[in-house]
Amino acid sequence: MTQPRLHIRTISLRDANAFIDLVHRHHKPVAGHKFSLSVVDDEGRVRGVATVGRPVARHRDDGATVEVTRVATDGCPNACSALYGAAWRAAKALGYARLGTYTLVSEPGISLRAAGWQQVHVVRGRSWSAPSRHRTDQHPLEDKILWEPRQP
Repeated sequence: MTQPRLHIRTISLRDANAFIDLVHRHHKPVAGHKFSLSVVDDEGRVRGVATVGRPVARHRDDGATVEVTRVATDGCPNACSALYGAAWRAAKALGYARLGTYTLVSEPGISLRAAGWQQVHVVRGRSWSAPSRHRTDQHPLEDKILWEPRQP
């Protein structure tokens, strides 16, 4: 079986979230974005999506940094790395200086490495709940790895 040729396209947040809702392993759709991308095959079928938005961490939200907040694919080979690479090219074209994303420490990061990203540091997993604002956690609490594209 040959691998499908993949093409990067823009996609609305609504359509990206519908895809995320169908296939993402552990996160729900996102509330907002700066832009979203899809990867489609030659028949135009969406094989994966990426949403890019403001950084979750306040200290990274400097106006020059954006974050890949979701990547979801149907398992199509090379779809994840195509989306990560395209997200960085698009972010740079829009004038952003930095792009980051997080993976769980239990995830290998193969697609990120293939797209030319590197590990920056490990962030300790924690709950969003606090005594002043109780919340029910709906995300994994394990440690996460911050990744950024390699800079030339």
